[in-house]
Amino acid sequence: MALLERAIASPSFQERFFFLAKRFVAGETVDAAIEAVKRLNADGLSATLDFLGEDVFESAEAKASAAQTLRTVETIDRAGVDANVSVKLTALGLSIDENLAAEHLLAVAQRAACNRDPFVRIDMEGSGVVDATLRVFERVHAQQDNVGVVLQAYLHRSAGDVEDAIARGARVRIVKGAYKEPPSIAYKDMAEIRRNYLKLARALLTRGNYPAVATHDLSLIEAIKRMTTECGIAKDRFEFQLLYGIRPQTQRQLVAEGYRVRVYVPFGTHWSGYFYRRLGERKENVLFVLGSLFSR
Repeated sequence: MALLERAIASPSFQERFFFLAKRFVAGETVDAAIEAVKRLNADGLSATLDFLGEDVFESAEAKASAAQTLRTVETIDRAGVDANVSVKLTALGLSIDENLAAEHLLAVAQRAACNRDPFVRIDMEGSGVVDATLRVFERVHAQQDNVGVVLQAYLHRSAGDVEDAIARGARVRIVKGAYKEPPSIAYKDMAEIRRNYLKLARALLTRGNYPAVATHDLSLIEAIKRMTTECGIAKDRFEFQLLYGIRPQTQRQLVAEGYRVRVYVPFGTHWSGYFYRRLGERKENVLFVLGSLFSR
């Protein structure tokens, strides 16, 4: 892994592989991201915009990140596009002070409440900040119910977190999980992860509040389609979510079949951090990103 980290930090690597990052990042500005959203909307796809930022450890940096997210919410409103926003709490100051992160998240949620789509999604990060992320989420959700959270199927704890979210009536995005975690807290076998993903998805689909089923795994997508048909769950009671630039034909095929689909659209000058972390987190991500260039 150290060799990979050195390689991706080199200027020659970044220059050579920038064309790959451009496929998965909408641009460096919110205006570029809005243009990408307009193209997605024209194909029947919704979007969630994520302003890329690094973990911050200074209050001024957290304030600047929150201000950019507020500008993103306002730009979505002015443009009239079908989109909402996703945020990472470490970019809003979680590593500095939970109160600071909660203050910034509340401000974003309150402004977003005026939009056509008022929803604000809190992205989940590594296991070290899961408890803090959920504490801030629960605190703000009690004041603004237009916030929801992401839960990761590979974590052993997620079954309990799903039940807590269902009890709160909170919206959840379920994902497999991409961070490298130890076996003491996370399933490592892909078959186990898939089984738990479907178990948690079933709970959310049958008892939850408009869940987001986020995956590029075609076997899971097909399993969710069978599950919802067998359980009589209408196609407007949930949505599929996929990343910008990954399986675009699958995204559009799902729309053609009548499903709701939302695309996660990252943008910002920190594109390299986003893109290279996807490569560095797990070796499988390297193969997936490269393979997606040639797959549906």
